[in-house]
Amino acid sequence: MRPQRFSDFVVDIVKNDPTADDVRTLAETGDTKHPFGVVITVGATESRWQFTGQLPEGAKHEGFLDEPSTGTPIPAGEPPRKTDSPEAWLAAALARAASPEIASVERWSTQPEAASQTGLTITFHNEARIFARAY
Repeated sequence: MRPQRFSDFVVDIVKNDPTADDVRTLAETGDTKHPFGVVITVGATESRWQFTGQLPEGAKHEGFLDEPSTGTPIPAGEPPRKTDSPEAWLAAALARAASPEIASVERWSTQPEAASQTGLTITFHNEARIFARAY
């Protein structure tokens, strides 16, 4: 899934989540520095997410068709809660979407070599990735 389609996907799942108060694309907020991403408001917390992508190994940008690849959806887990951190909230919302395209969602803050950045790596069944960085 390419960043543009992923942005649209996230808007769709967030606007249908009862714990979310608002979702807009970065473009709708006037952010021209980051071409793909969203702003999500949950309660009093607003989080801004930039999306960048990585094609499957060996794929070239020229001629790459962003066609859905499918497989078994990741386990849904607990629903997102208003008290979750933005990273945990988005990870839960993505898991609950039960998308057959998503193979895994990895939270950066829970990794053994966790960096100071907050974000997610979303891997798809075709091995493409989206990096969702909070800023």
